[in-house]
Amino acid sequence: MKKTKILYWVFTGIMALMLGFGSVFNVMSSPESVELFNRLGYPLYLLPFLGVAKLLGIFAILVPGFNRVKEWAYAGLIFDLVGAMYSLMSIGEPIYVYLPLLLPILLVALSYYFHHKLLKGAADHVPEKTPDLSLAVS
Repeated sequence: MKKTKILYWVFTGIMALMLGFGSVFNVMSSPESVELFNRLGYPLYLLPFLGVAKLLGIFAILVPGFNRVKEWAYAGLIFDLVGAMYSLMSIGEPIYVYLPLLLPILLVALSYYFHHKLLKGAADHVPEKTPDLSLAVS
């Protein structure tokens, strides 16, 4: 369980830092982000929206509890990253431009995998409550 927890936090921490920095650039509508969105043909008002959505997703994953919200956050991050990869492919970018997106996709997947491994481990250690069927005799 300890090894699983360490691996979860390593992958989740790297993922959060990597996606968090990119999200801040989206929120600030950095010149690089604006140039990319123009090349992709997307409206610029999506930049801050996507940045805030990713930051909220990262926050949801890092905060303890709220497992259902975490599921949605993981899904949203995967949709964002796969959508970004597809967008770059569809405008004919060379493979070396979109291939690096496999790293954050892998980090999200590994974080998700170890999150569920931790949940299963925690569920396995919860003692089963068996009803007391003995009769009280006084």
